[in-house]
Amino acid sequence: MKVLIIDDERAIRRALKEILEFEDCTVLEAENGKEGLEIAKSNSLDLIFCDIKMPLMDGSEVLDALTSEGNEVPIIMISGHGTVETAVHSIKKGAFDFIEKPLDLNRILVTLRNVKDRNNLVQETKILKTTVKRIKGSSIIGESEGIQKIKEMIEKVAPSDARVLITGANGTGKELVARSLHDLSNRNKMPFIEVNCAAIPSELIESELFGHEKGAFTSAVKDKKGKFELASGGTLFLDEIGDMSLGAQAKVLRALQENVIQKVGGEKDVKVNCRVLAATNKDLRKEIAEGRFREDLYHRLAVILIHVPSLNDRKDDIPLLAEHFLTSICQEHGIAKKSFTPKAIKALQNVDWTGNIRELRNIIERLIILCGNEIQEEEIQTYANPKHQY
Repeated sequence: MKVLIIDDERAIRRALKEILEFEDCTVLEAENGKEGLEIAKSNSLDLIFCDIKMPLMDGSEVLDALTSEGNEVPIIMISGHGTVETAVHSIKKGAFDFIEKPLDLNRILVTLRNVKDRNNLVQETKILKTTVKRIKGSSIIGESEGIQKIKEMIEKVAPSDARVLITGANGTGKELVARSLHDLSNRNKMPFIEVNCAAIPSELIESELFGHEKGAFTSAVKDKKGKFELASGGTLFLDEIGDMSLGAQAKVLRALQENVIQKVGGEKDVKVNCRVLAATNKDLRKEIAEGRFREDLYHRLAVILIHVPSLNDRKDDIPLLAEHFLTSICQEHGIAKKSFTPKAIKALQNVDWTGNIRELRNIIERLIILCGNEIQEEEIQTYANPKHQY
């Protein structure tokens, strides 16, 4: 453990240092609050002992300064003028414990053990949270080379606030990539807000994204927050960004450049703080060349590019995907789990999956409903045929 002692009495510092070094601690010293605060800010510490009565800056001011900056290091206040009120006041302000002078060896050792237990618990919690993040972010099914590269890219990019443009055909799983980026980010406790730009009429897209003031238009009977505001602190996912109108594109560009929006019918700038992810099934370079998409917006969005391959390009993943969907759909329908014969799996791999993962899931649900406990090759050929009539 690395411990800082802040006390203006040299004898106290020396005695406490000897005890701590005997317990295999590395000890730093400061003779006043101001010096101690500087050392605390410039070092990675595991524990701080801080006297209350000191020149230049007293212990209460040091405690206030550290807690106001989000300090997570346990702080133990010490004082020769201790009272119950002083102890309670220190604990309420964020101290881990309070010890009276003259210092008692057993009291120090017990407190030191409590701090070690606390630090171990904090570290275990961080590891557990990281593990949970990885599990949540690993919901992309597949082991093909293309999917492995996407998973590696997500793991690298997710902790940053970099904007990501996700490309790929319909049904390939672009939204799943966006959700994985959010789940593995530092914003994962805040909202993940999705906007399908293709599903919202062009005349309403600005109100949907930026909100509106009461009376801005006929049906605006009250103020409304837009998706940019609702995603504050979290992630905003603009799906099918290639279908957004040029007017809305201009406003999105300003939001990305300046981190401010203006509501429809409003005059005040509203600050926003959200990470923007976007997805499209269109070739935006072609859209730019034909004047339907702003090049400056493209460059703002495409800091990181992730392309999701079509299912036909990752057929090695079909056995894993089929098993995953088989399990989840049987659970949804409340029926015993069914199975595929090896030839049935091979037949699935021979299908031309123009609808990608979405089509595969629908076909498997159809097979579960219409077939027996063991799904056969012939049933794949029948029910996976788009020309099949019922």
